[in-house]
Amino acid sequence: MSGNALYTDLSGYYDLMCADIDYAAQSHCVQRLQQLFGNGGKRHLDLACGTGPHVRHFIDAGYTSGGLDINQPMLDRAALRCPEARFSRQDMCGFQVDEPLDLITCFLYSIHYSASIERLKACISSVHAALAPGGVFCFNAVDRQRIDNASFVSHSALHGEGQFRFSSGWYYPGDGEQQALRLRIERTQAERTEIWNDEHPMVAVSFAELQALLAPYFEVQALEHDYQRLTPWDTKSGNALFACSKR
Repeated sequence: MSGNALYTDLSGYYDLMCADIDYAAQSHCVQRLQQLFGNGGKRHLDLACGTGPHVRHFIDAGYTSGGLDINQPMLDRAALRCPEARFSRQDMCGFQVDEPLDLITCFLYSIHYSASIERLKACISSVHAALAPGGVFCFNAVDRQRIDNASFVSHSALHGEGQFRFSSGWYYPGDGEQQALRLRIERTQAERTEIWNDEHPMVAVSFAELQALLAPYFEVQALEHDYQRLTPWDTKSGNALFACSKR
């Protein structure tokens, strides 16, 4: 399978694929960032929301929360998880909202799904237009100059259909504005193993370039990629959290 086919076909396994993610810690961290750098409002939108686990945590924390995604099967599952939320099938690089928002998030490195610098610019512009005065845009990103093509993260999980092993890693060819998220899924059932390999095209950007794109719209705080404590980015690590307050 190629492109986003695997993502669509295995939407029912998405939560299993992300079973090792601490959604509560991520959501709580961003709520702290909103308190520190935002306007204190509770109107929230999650970009590339998937099946809605972050939205669930924001609703439970008292936010009026919703999400958007380009994948309808994901949104269908999100609506079941969060029936009180509003979800819409939109492209995060050109979306509209009915009223200004106080907080917009984009978790799990999904900002890179913009796929090109021009579309990333359009995403940033759309976010800025959707935020109320003092609103905050929070997301995480990876610096293309610090990608280790040999590094993969893996975890295993049991499911009614067998044993699954999920692996993912970044690949950057060394130049240009394209990198890839490489995924490998193994399913073992009754001593038979099936393997899916997929590659998602992503935008490649350095943190210096990213901060330059954000600067006309936002006051930018770059932080270490640590959801347990808030510390400034050390300028060396290849992953970071960004808290961007609307100018």
